[in-house]
Amino acid sequence: MELTAPKDPRPVLVTRRLAPGAVERLTSRHRTVLHDSDQVMPREQLLAALPGTEAVLTTLDDRVDEEFLDTAGPSLRIVANHAVGVHNIDRAACAARGVVVTNTPGVLTQSTADLAVALLLAAARRIGEGERIVRSGTPWNWAPDFLLGAELTGRPLGIIGMGAIGRAVAHRARAFGLRIAYHNRTPLSDELSGGASWRPLDDLLAESSLLVVSCPLTERTRGLLDGKRLALLPPGAVLVSMTAGVVDEDALAAALDTGALLGAAVDHHTQEPAVNAALLRQERAVLTPHLGSATVATRQAMGRLAVDNILAVLGGGAPTTPYA
Repeated sequence: MELTAPKDPRPVLVTRRLAPGAVERLTSRHRTVLHDSDQVMPREQLLAALPGTEAVLTTLDDRVDEEFLDTAGPSLRIVANHAVGVHNIDRAACAARGVVVTNTPGVLTQSTADLAVALLLAAARRIGEGERIVRSGTPWNWAPDFLLGAELTGRPLGIIGMGAIGRAVAHRARAFGLRIAYHNRTPLSDELSGGASWRPLDDLLAESSLLVVSCPLTERTRGLLDGKRLALLPPGAVLVSMTAGVVDEDALAAALDTGALLGAAVDHHTQEPAVNAALLRQERAVLTPHLGSATVATRQAMGRLAVDNILAVLGGGAPTTPYA
């Protein structure tokens, strides 16, 4: 932890080391306590730093609950989450105390959509398997039936969650000539969806030989794709999950094990940093360590936006991106 020299005595807590260039604006204006590590701030250390704090910049690994809020006390004015999602935050408890909750939407849309398409290609073309064969030194030779995957061109793509990231995925998918349909709670206008067709969830699954899951994790979407729903996908389908908790990971591993799915990719894991053991055993599962927003430009933009929200609220103004 580092304690900066104050210009404004109101304390701000930053629970994780940020990308370069983000935290300096805080330290120049406010007394800032920084957990200068790329590891999660230990809970007991976090709670010890909270009393009297007026702002906390959190990440998805920081649980903002009744204990957190009670420990911080009435001085706390804002929790600025360094993420699009806020499932780590008890928003009702924050609202009851008048604590503003903000997130970092928009700035990570393009990088996350890039990765979703990369994972779709990797799972469909069995790139992970091929790379492991080469690196392991396993003997191999080209053969007509060696590591056969699936082409993307012209196939039906289903997107669950046609928000900003889903629409960015659809934009990229059109370059492959994919036939795009989607599921949201409510259909979008034709202009907003880019001409993609809305489907009821079960209908979407039944026709999607390629599927990207990019909806937020909510109580409605938690466990949405269980074994029964995964069984609706066409034989040989490829699934990409960008949101933890929406896809039942055990059911996904079982679908790979039986060959019902050709491949799958998961970037955001339900119990991360732990990865589902059944998925780890699946050669046709591409597993990445939550890299959706992992570009220099995106992480810097996320840090700047979280800081903007804190500076705005502590300055008596409205936050830039309040979580609605």
